[in-house]
Amino acid sequence: MSDVRPGRLKVYLGAAPGVGKTYRMLDEGRRRAARGADVVVGFAECHGRPHTEAMLGGLETVPRTSCTYRRGDFEEMDLTAVLQRRPQVAIVDEFAHSNVPGDGRNPKRWQDVEALLEAGVDVITALNIQHLESLNDVVEKITGVPQHETVPDEVVRRAWQIELVDMPPEGLRRRMAHGNIYAPEKIDAALANYFRPGNLTALRQLALLWVADRVDEALQEYRSRHGIGGIWEIRERVVVALTGGPEGDTLVRRAARIADRSAGGDLLAVHVARSDGLAAGVSHASLARQRRLVEDLGGSYHSVIGDDVATTLVEFARAENATQLVLGTSRRGRLARFLTGPGTGETVTELSGDIDVHRVTHERAGRGTLLPSRRRTLSTARLIAGPVVGLVLPVLLTAFLAQMRGTLNLTSEALLFLLAVVGVACIGGVASALIASVTASLLLNYWFIPPVGAFTLDDPNALVALTVFAVVAATVAAVVDRSLRLARRSARATAEAEIMSSLAGSIVRGEATIPALLERTRETFGMESADLMDGPPDMAGVTAVPAGPGAFLALRGRTLSSSERRVLAAFAAHVGSAVERARLVEAAAEVEPVKAADRLRTALLRAVGHDLRTPLAAGWAAVTSLRSRDVAFSAEDRDELLATADESMAKLNRLVENLLDLSRLEAGALTLSLRATSLEEVLPMALADAPEAEVADVEDIPAVLADPPLLERVIANLVGNAARHTPPGKKVLVTASALAGRVELRVIDRGPGLPADGRERLFEPFQRLGDTDNTSGLGLGLALARGLTEAMNGTLSPEDTPGGGLTMVVALPLAAQAVGAGRAEQCVGGA
Repeated sequence: MSDVRPGRLKVYLGAAPGVGKTYRMLDEGRRRAARGADVVVGFAECHGRPHTEAMLGGLETVPRTSCTYRRGDFEEMDLTAVLQRRPQVAIVDEFAHSNVPGDGRNPKRWQDVEALLEAGVDVITALNIQHLESLNDVVEKITGVPQHETVPDEVVRRAWQIELVDMPPEGLRRRMAHGNIYAPEKIDAALANYFRPGNLTALRQLALLWVADRVDEALQEYRSRHGIGGIWEIRERVVVALTGGPEGDTLVRRAARIADRSAGGDLLAVHVARSDGLAAGVSHASLARQRRLVEDLGGSYHSVIGDDVATTLVEFARAENATQLVLGTSRRGRLARFLTGPGTGETVTELSGDIDVHRVTHERAGRGTLLPSRRRTLSTARLIAGPVVGLVLPVLLTAFLAQMRGTLNLTSEALLFLLAVVGVACIGGVASALIASVTASLLLNYWFIPPVGAFTLDDPNALVALTVFAVVAATVAAVVDRSLRLARRSARATAEAEIMSSLAGSIVRGEATIPALLERTRETFGMESADLMDGPPDMAGVTAVPAGPGAFLALRGRTLSSSERRVLAAFAAHVGSAVERARLVEAAAEVEPVKAADRLRTALLRAVGHDLRTPLAAGWAAVTSLRSRDVAFSAEDRDELLATADESMAKLNRLVENLLDLSRLEAGALTLSLRATSLEEVLPMALADAPEAEVADVEDIPAVLADPPLLERVIANLVGNAARHTPPGKKVLVTASALAGRVELRVIDRGPGLPADGRERLFEPFQRLGDTDNTSGLGLGLALARGLTEAMNGTLSPEDTPGGGLTMVVALPLAAQAVGAGRAEQCVGGA
């Protein structure tokens, strides 16, 4: 088997079902057979299409194998028979098909095809774009139809040939309408769903792009295999070089416009990173933003490492077969360009060859500096002390060595002067080191190099000494300057990281309110104030950064550096998030009353649907029975039916009155007539229908300011609720007491009581907390009782009954002390 040449795979790739893949596949099989090739059909699925079935004529077909799975009969390709037949070419349809489990078959048909290829059989197969693994989820989003049968992209990419079978959406839909794809009963559903024009257009584009990428890979492979380095301008490929500077956004947009001028143009952005990581002027935040911009514009972002930026850029462009390269003009000034020679742009232009180079101007052009300013590396004190020490230290060393003359030789004296120059370089930088080197070399020449007391600058040894001093001083100063710059960057990055870590920690700890964030921002940057404004402030001395849509974080105080502004932008983002959260909380608070009203309406409909219907049905049944002429009722039966009708109508009347009173309370339209009312006046009427209630002595209780009918309703509702929870054999107790200008009426039951977390829910309408009896009313009693009590300037609150149970306490003002006692009818707001 090892000497067998592997077979070659050809794939007919279709954008959608019905474009003609199987037809084209069988047509090629017929043409190969006509040329003398040994061709067999291992498996072909014609879906009942006459034109496709006609293509099977004249081709040898290997019989399928039958199998049973879960009580169903299926037919699959007989892989063993095809391998035994061993043709030159096998036609195998439905490349993504999942085989029926059992009998040692491969799980997937593409695995069967690989077995044929390993046996040296060439295979022609067909596949739809939606069955590629990488596009499976994309197709599902477009069509809404999940694809459970997929093929790994790599399997298809290894094919010897991939031929796209394409058809315009309109033509495919016409083919569908003519019945050339599906059965007539499936046509309308298919045209309205999967075969919509938009779906077909999207699938067609996916197929074209996938095949184009495969062709591009093949072209790159060919160019690499044949060592072709020249640019083949097949399609525009525009590379834009990003440095991390502020001009990057301008360059990206310019390059995108160039790429868009030609159909199918590609945009590639590249950043060349120094291998030592010390490239100056790189803003990683800017790079991240520019990367998002490139991706938003449909391009790709790349990062490569190279110390020679120009050479690395050109090599990358050639490797990508780029046709155009976009660079920004140099940020260096004229002096810097004169001193350092041609920059990256000039070098890239010289090396580009047949790649067009665009040099794009921007607002930062020519505004850079040759070297970092000393103000960024040395403090003012060191800048002043350096030259002074460079003059004084060699003089002091000369005086000391003059006293030691004869003890040290010239070599030791020269080394001490060199050490002094190095020390000055560490203190004051390049300029101070040069001053110290000149001073030290002159003093060494005059006082210690023979002839002593005379300058011998024409002596070669003196010139060598002066040169060595200057070179050592400049080298040490450059190293010190670079170390200070790196230390400053490291310290700045560490400080920024610590600031952001502290901010993140404060947010995690719950200090994410807007005032807390503003105060933390003010303290972090040492500003006078930090405020949140609706628009950009037009005031001097104020630094403002966006903090969300229409919001700006404004700081009053000193001027911030660019690095501080970068950190401030992160603070502003957090403030913007806090503002958005506050807006969402406000929106949720506005929605909550609507939700509560909706819940109330739903509960009302649910309760009315049952509780109002029950007494209505009972009364209606009683009246209907009385009116019936088919049954002769006795006097006793008639009285019972009348009593049932009367009781039902009374219950219905009470429910309707409760509903009306509750609606009046919530609408603020309940009319009250407050006057001095004694409990002896209202209790008998309130307890008329509650024989299970027991009243303690209330004769000595002073009168309260109340509306007698409403107070009667309150007591009746409370007693009725208590009676429902009082165990059989026990009575509801009603007591009263006067205290501190108020009268407290207690309705006490011996029921199961109520947990503390259910106290406020107790007064919600249309619910019966802890009451499983669906026939006991709408659940309006306590809600209405509290509303009426509060309308009369009183309170209603629950208490635990000693020994078990619940006590409802109604507190009302005394009539003698109430303001406005005796006032006639008044209208009160909702409870």
